Amino acid sequence: MTPDDMLNNFRQRLIARGARGIIGLSRQFRIMDDSGNQMLEFSEFVKALGDYRIDIPASQVRELFGLFDRDGSGSIDYDEFLRVIRGPMSESRLNLVGQAFDKIDKTGDGVLALEDIKGVYNARNHPDVRMGKKTEDEVLESFLNTFESHHSIMKGGVGLDNRVSKEEFIEYYTNVSASIDDDRYFELMITNAWNFEGRSYEKAWAQDQTSPPQRRKYF
Repeated sequence: MTPDDMLNNFRQRLIARGARGIIGLSRQFRIMDDSGNQMLEFSEFVKALGDYRIDIPASQVRELFGLFDRDGSGSIDYDEFLRVIRGPMSESRLNLVGQAFDKIDKTGDGVLALEDIKGVYNARNHPDVRMGKKTEDEVLESFLNTFESHHSIMKGGVGLDNRVSKEEFIEYYTNVSASIDDDRYFELMITNAWNFEGRSYEKAWAQDQTSPPQRRKYF
């Protein structure tokens, strides 16, 4: 049985249990999480396979677990579970994210740096800049690190360089996409975030958008 076969088998069993959409998946994750610590340990994962009657050779169970445990921590959090079960972004979402990256990448070199971001976000309106806690460049560097940090975790600790590749940008939004069922909402989020309509960003800093995405709760 190939890794794809194992994942498809698992997905079909989850669907049979009512795991359709985010609410259904969160419910199934909660059922598997016997300890209630918002993580799936290997023993809980093995038990869930038995409970869901997913017939996988014992020699391949650890391999399947590793497909979920993307950061190699030895346990599966909800983000990892959701990302693997939902799979890659649809072609339409991927195209939209690609359009956003190309819009920001003014130099066309395939990498987002400070100069690219400066043309999209006005850091002068960020609360930390207004209060003198950070410079505009420091805020923008933190913003870039949001994308890099997520990619670094997924790739086993790759260093940060304040430059975001298209792969890092897509990796970030693939994770975001996994938690959004509605294509229209996803499109609205992207077009608003990256100013597809040419609107002002005066209100963009009402919340600190440079903070890395928090681990989602499943309840």
